Amino acid sequence: MTEQPVRRAEGLAVLASCAALSAAATLWSWQHDAMLNYGDAVAHLHIARRIFDSHRPGITQLGSVWLPLPHLLLVPFVAVYSWWANGIAGMIPSALAYLAGCAGVYHLARHWLRPPAAAIALVFFATNPNLLYLQTTAMTEPLFLCELIWAVALLVQWREAIHAQAPQAMRLLWLIAAVLVAAVFTRYDGWILALLAWTGIGLVLLRRGQLRSRTFWLASALVVAAPLAWFIYNAAAFGDWLDFARGPYSAKAIELRTAVGSGPPHPGWHNPWVSLLFFVKTAELDAAAMAWGNTLLVMSLLGTVCAWLTARSRAALWALLLWLPVPFYAYSIAYGSVPIFIPVWWPHSWYNTRYGMELLPAFALSLGFTAQFALAAVREFKPRWTRYTAALLFAVLALNAYAIVRERPLTYVEGTKNIDARQSLEQQIPPVLRALLATRPGGIVLMQTSVYPQLVTLTGIPLRQTLNESDKQFYQAALQAPSAHAAIVLAFDGDEIDRAVHAHPGGLTVVQRFTAPGQPSATVYVSNTPALNKTPAR
Repeated sequence: MTEQPVRRAEGLAVLASCAALSAAATLWSWQHDAMLNYGDAVAHLHIARRIFDSHRPGITQLGSVWLPLPHLLLVPFVAVYSWWANGIAGMIPSALAYLAGCAGVYHLARHWLRPPAAAIALVFFATNPNLLYLQTTAMTEPLFLCELIWAVALLVQWREAIHAQAPQAMRLLWLIAAVLVAAVFTRYDGWILALLAWTGIGLVLLRRGQLRSRTFWLASALVVAAPLAWFIYNAAAFGDWLDFARGPYSAKAIELRTAVGSGPPHPGWHNPWVSLLFFVKTAELDAAAMAWGNTLLVMSLLGTVCAWLTARSRAALWALLLWLPVPFYAYSIAYGSVPIFIPVWWPHSWYNTRYGMELLPAFALSLGFTAQFALAAVREFKPRWTRYTAALLFAVLALNAYAIVRERPLTYVEGTKNIDARQSLEQQIPPVLRALLATRPGGIVLMQTSVYPQLVTLTGIPLRQTLNESDKQFYQAALQAPSAHAAIVLAFDGDEIDRAVHAHPGGLTVVQRFTAPGQPSATVYVSNTPALNKTPAR
């Protein structure tokens, strides 16, 4: 089987079609006010904005848990206040990553497959309703999928070039290293991807007697420097080089705070088999209609076998990296404090359902190989039926996408559940804050912004008009005397500010208390300190 070059017109048609899908999904998400459904999406935008809009602007505002690249990519767009407030800032890099991911899927598929089979792989990936929704938000899945796909595509290309085009292979090493570094700085899955991919490159070069390559070792230094830089940053900014793994905002700490009772905190806890089942089931539900999930899995495994049997001489082994999320999440759910809840299994809820999206590229490429096998068989025995078979396969893909939409995409439903929990307080509190700030122009608001960051934009103020937990020494000083540092104080029952107000209540007057089902109650106070409440002279 020879490599299938992608003509320019073919590539442009792919990009144009996917851009149309992206635009349609974006319009739908905008009309349904869905871009900011996920609290995590709002938090990503908030982190990017506070890098330059805070009392302590700078790189340490990136925080210690989420990796920095998604937030750095958001910075140019959150600089526009309205884009930050309405979510457009998050859509732009995610949509671009979606388009690049679609191009990568087609490029990878066409390395082995004929245009109809490659198009089937692309259509399955590009029309997935869950992915189309996520690419309208500030969530990190579209970006990481793009990096995973292109890492594999470049590795395959490198493995091909190393036989006859050594100079090109060395140049590709730099591209692979760059994509792997981007993956390392996007999600922790990327760390394992980088380790396996670069180790594999080293083993190939070792077998070929080329391990002394200067390019390889320089690129290796770049790949190794990425996680080391994150360790150093955590140590310098937060005093612990593993703060992202064991600090107060880590997944482990959150699991300990939210655990209820003495039983396992979530299904699959310390049980790799149950964890594996949960992840694979989630991936099925993300990629296919509920009744078709097991069929999808079987067809994908069949396609992977076909790829191995028919294309192993073309470096198909590297494509197995697309299945890396399976062992990674089986381990993470069991031992990494990363729960997944799906509605079909206990506890019949929605949480981290988007993690299953990481198998979408593996499903897409594998289905492409399955389609190629089916079309080849039909062409061999009933040539006149080939077009009808291809049309039938595309119709099945369209029906699958329609069925997912009818059943409601898992990631979208999780987002709606997420915003439902926040919406009551986000509707009640900002009007009160705006009314108070109308008589206190420029007044500082002492509030925590990590749990309800959208309260800031809904109030219509910049982040630097708040004193929040990312302001460190300024925030700590305010906790010692709230009325002396802020004109308005917003406290949620049990949080640091609530404890500070009860410890230092002097000079504060309660304005209003807010309640919402399942959420801590909130109280707004105003300071009686004249200097803080004085309207500045015009």
